Amino acid sequence: MDAMPRVTVVMPTYNWSSVLPCSIGSALRQSFDDFELLVVGDGCTDDSERVVAGIGDPRVRWINLPANSGHQSAPNNEGLRQARGEIIAYLGHDDLWLPHHLATLVGALDRDGADVAHGVLALVAPDGAVWLTMPRPRQGEFVPPTGMVHRRRVTEQLGGWAGHRGLALTPEADLWRRARAAGFRFTFEPRLTGIKFPASSRRGVYASRPSHEQAAWLRRIESEPDLEARLLVTLVVDEHAPTGVTYRELARHFFRQTVSRIRRRLFPAMKGGTIDEARPFKGL
Repeated sequence: MDAMPRVTVVMPTYNWSSVLPCSIGSALRQSFDDFELLVVGDGCTDDSERVVAGIGDPRVRWINLPANSGHQSAPNNEGLRQARGEIIAYLGHDDLWLPHHLATLVGALDRDGADVAHGVLALVAPDGAVWLTMPRPRQGEFVPPTGMVHRRRVTEQLGGWAGHRGLALTPEADLWRRARAAGFRFTFEPRLTGIKFPASSRRGVYASRPSHEQAAWLRRIESEPDLEARLLVTLVVDEHAPTGVTYRELARHFFRQTVSRIRRRLFPAMKGGTIDEARPFKGL
């Protein structure tokens, strides 16, 4: 029998096969390679299974739920049920990782003895503008799962992901809040490790199913080994950050200047609405 992988990567997906070679490709380029990747369809009816099989990597496995649930909580829970790794990572099917993502966040867990680790994600708007996420999951803020890793015991103790209906918070914020309340230790790694393309800012994206943005960014990841540094420098310069301040003050300034813009520009479909109300905007 194959040796157990240290990490299980869970990738929930729904009928967007064209983007899978990009997201899976970014996972397979990780410098940390002791992982399995479970691509879990939320009742997919397209050719996603064939596309995943065509990847041809034994670490990648396809799973499909019998019916669509309407949110990634259900495929995430199925991935957790079938996971063999001691550490769980999540990768959105339309998101990308930089090559150091797993090495950085798994290393943070090991270094700090923590249960949950997260880094920084770049959020790409439809017009190409780029912003950084600097959320606080310990305080119940939304954090894209693409930027999080946790020990499997966290979700085993908490009972997994909650369904999205009837929650006051998003399932993502709810999970991290419950983890904090249960006493699990969080750690933050101040590195940019992933690229997110919020579907809630892209009208009809599940109907048109484009992949050109992910393909272009994956080419940058493959051809620019200093992409992380380039993005961070560009973002700080573009924000006209004050000089002569400490790193902590600079980070706080950047966060204050960007958080409202992120909400306005990247999540127009979620202006006080629910996940179900956002689905028609995304073409679901």
